[in-house]
Amino acid sequence: MILRKLAFRAAVLGLACIAMLLSSCVTTTTGGFNVDASEEQAVEDYVQLAIAYYDAGDMGGARRHINNARQINARHPAVYNILALVFQTEGDLDLAEENFQRAINLDRDNSRARNNYAALLFNQNRFEDAYEQLRIVTEDVDYPGRAIAFENLGRAALRTDRTVEAIQAFGRAVQLNSNLYISSLELAILSMSEQQWSAALQRFQQYQTTVEFYNIPHTPRALLTGIQLGAHFSDQDMVDEYALILTTLYQDTPEYVIYQQLSDAN
Repeated sequence: MILRKLAFRAAVLGLACIAMLLSSCVTTTTGGFNVDASEEQAVEDYVQLAIAYYDAGDMGGARRHINNARQINARHPAVYNILALVFQTEGDLDLAEENFQRAINLDRDNSRARNNYAALLFNQNRFEDAYEQLRIVTEDVDYPGRAIAFENLGRAALRTDRTVEAIQAFGRAVQLNSNLYISSLELAILSMSEQQWSAALQRFQQYQTTVEFYNIPHTPRALLTGIQLGAHFSDQDMVDEYALILTTLYQDTPEYVIYQQLSDAN
């Protein structure tokens, strides 16, 4: 939902023109002009400007345009979605939740607001609530962020001891978008925990392909997984490669402690 920097620049450069257009749209009523359509467009324009300012980190500017939109239509769900994000950024989490809920109540099919609300819940360790919101989001086949929603559903499933549901969610995530390397990694770890070593290696190789292509650094969790897979398949080069990174960069992590324990056991 966040506009790219190019959109922000265009919005800022055209602020004066947009403001004039918005004013003329709202006030023009002659010649058979469709006032309702004009006002709806004005709300949409103000919401887009609010998103641009939010994306640029200007919460004051975002709030100003939200208020402009709300003056025209106080029941537009997108207004409360972006307002909730502003409150969340400013640390007013109760107000953020209140506005996410209002956005959803105004439009029960508002998957974008549900997804953002789920992120808030997840960050508050309210994993059961986040799981339920994400479950609903993933049922929306037209939602552009559906693949990521499945990945987040898998993460919430893990936090609520739903292993089977986690496997299903991560599997759907990579089915919709094979570049979701976190889902591939989690599937590798879950397969490994079930002693399905060949499946685990296949998923880990899928993870490797993506992170290498996009030059994404390995997390300690991924490094430990690589070490464990390398050890199982007697691939000492693989073990040494990931152990070196883990030892060099992440000695203060739980994964390094586990690696040491595995090393001592051998």
